[in-house]
Amino acid sequence: MFVVGMTGGIGSGKSTVSDAFSALGVPVIDTDVIARELTAPGCVALEAIRATFGDAVMQADGALDRAALRHRVFADDDARRRLEAILHPAIRQQVEQRLARLTARYALLVIPLLVETRAYQDVVKRILVVDCPEQTQVARVMSRNGLAREEVMTILAAQATRTERLAVADDVITNATSIDDLRAEVSRLNQRYLALAAEKMP
Repeated sequence: MFVVGMTGGIGSGKSTVSDAFSALGVPVIDTDVIARELTAPGCVALEAIRATFGDAVMQADGALDRAALRHRVFADDDARRRLEAILHPAIRQQVEQRLARLTARYALLVIPLLVETRAYQDVVKRILVVDCPEQTQVARVMSRNGLAREEVMTILAAQATRTERLAVADDVITNATSIDDLRAEVSRLNQRYLALAAEKMP
């Protein structure tokens, strides 16, 4: 299958773009969504996280305290690597299983850490970067997540820079204009990806 890997920094608007592709009938597999599923109460990954990081990242009801875990891993590179060692293999397995079940001409695979981890290079055939100015990212995340500016800047510092993401991009969507402009760009890219997928078909 022709797979487009989509990435972008926190607050760049990846969900808005993936929703626009989904509205056109494109199957979307989001590794962040898979990560949330794998860390739901009763899941093996959640127990591994508890064993690694302790009850400080757990809520009283047994659910993951995502804010506490986020604060922990973005302040400590070693902690982030330990979390990735728990989650990334399980996420990869789910991605492969879900792709294998699809029959569409192409799929959109959303991978926020595509550049940072250099993973999925054997899966994606094209890279789409969702881009916007850093000040827009900061404002969106502060509003959406209720984080202080300093916390958002710490997260941004742990991610690839705009320059690093744009350097690997085959296509770029600038998510700093109107939703109508965004949807028009998604529609254009959808037609391009359908054509590319057809070219790759045996």
